[in-house]
Amino acid sequence: MSIFTKASFEAAANRNAGYKNFRAYLEENRKSYRSTKTTSVFLSHAHTDKDIVQQAVTFFSTLGISIYVDWMDETMPDKPNGDTAKRIKDRIQANDKFILLATNAAVASKWCNWELGIGDLNKFDKGKLAVLPLADNSGTWQGNEYLRLYPRIEYGSTNSSDLWVWHPDRFLPEYLRTWLMK
Repeated sequence: MSIFTKASFEAAANRNAGYKNFRAYLEENRKSYRSTKTTSVFLSHAHTDKDIVQQAVTFFSTLGISIYVDWMDETMPDKPNGDTAKRIKDRIQANDKFILLATNAAVASKWCNWELGIGDLNKFDKGKLAVLPLADNSGTWQGNEYLRLYPRIEYGSTNSSDLWVWHPDRFLPEYLRTWLMK
């Protein structure tokens, strides 16, 4: 197994997108959210990782998945407040899956850790939560010990472009597309 670096994730998103750019996928995702997609995902992320979030939207959209990103939601308050927290909690519950885009910034974010707690409560026991660890391009990832409790989205090996969900309590991983469609 091999975790993504930010550069390898960007390459995977570009490879999946073909000639479409991130903005085209963002606009498409915004228009079709939950209307034509079979699975919806709440994407927990650090707001400082906006470029990576755009890549994640592209990456998952090419797999036929609808991605919810709070700053793409026009109904969210401009400044975070109690209503923001309630809406985020509702969105985590309403979406089929929860994925933490676990960059070093997200691991340090109190919002991401709070969202992971809500996701754990609502999705973990149902097999609908995963962590997508993203190391810096130097290969450094500051993932906390508790993140290792959760299924991880990673390459099958360093020579493979296939993506798998590695469950900490199972010997064999699950193909990412299979996990997403459950």
